[in-house]
Amino acid sequence: MVKQFRYAADNLGYLVYGDKTAMAIDGGAADEILAYVQSRNLELTYVTNTHSHMDHTTGNQALLSRSKAVFLDFNALLKKGGIDIDGKQIHVFHTPGHTSDSVCFYFDNTLIAGDTLFNGKISRCFTGDYKNFLKAIKTILKLPNETIIYAGHDYVEEYVEFVKNLEPDNVHLDPYLKRYDPNHVYATLADERKVDPFLRFNDEKIISLLEKKGLAAKTELDRWESLMSLM
Repeated sequence: MVKQFRYAADNLGYLVYGDKTAMAIDGGAADEILAYVQSRNLELTYVTNTHSHMDHTTGNQALLSRSKAVFLDFNALLKKGGIDIDGKQIHVFHTPGHTSDSVCFYFDNTLIAGDTLFNGKISRCFTGDYKNFLKAIKTILKLPNETIIYAGHDYVEEYVEFVKNLEPDNVHLDPYLKRYDPNHVYATLADERKVDPFLRFNDEKIISLLEKKGLAAKTELDRWESLMSLM
């Protein structure tokens, strides 16, 4: 099971848990997470992050000092490849692009994507490593369409507005926004494919849009880099 926690202005953190144990991911809402753990009579066994940006690691110290949890850094996550929570395997994918140490967590048709993929639009590529970022996104696109995408921030309204300006005839945007709930922010991968032009880099409509803007669109990587330049 997974519980979402909002903290700061727009950050989203998560608790993945079973019947007895739990793992905090991007636990900036430390007080709320610990209270939830206690209310469920759980043991917090792991604390970890989707990447090392400060706004995602801010709760680590509080969670670790007030529990017996073990911290799993980037190297430990990659070494494990998966994390066991009460017999359920949480798979860890390395998804470099936003940062070089970005990872996603996948289980039960649920993806905790951090800042690799937001709801409504892709994240920024701070590393400049567009090739590996594209590879990471293509890995996510292989997941089932019913996969629930949980992001590291709530930028839904801002990003829907961005896409409306880019693609004003996209009929999926208003229904997508209507389903948006700031108290539980998520969308399926199927819905993300419909609204996020960055996931449709091979779509003829997107290719035409890029060409009309005079941007490179010959290869898949060309199109990806051209889309990223529109941010």
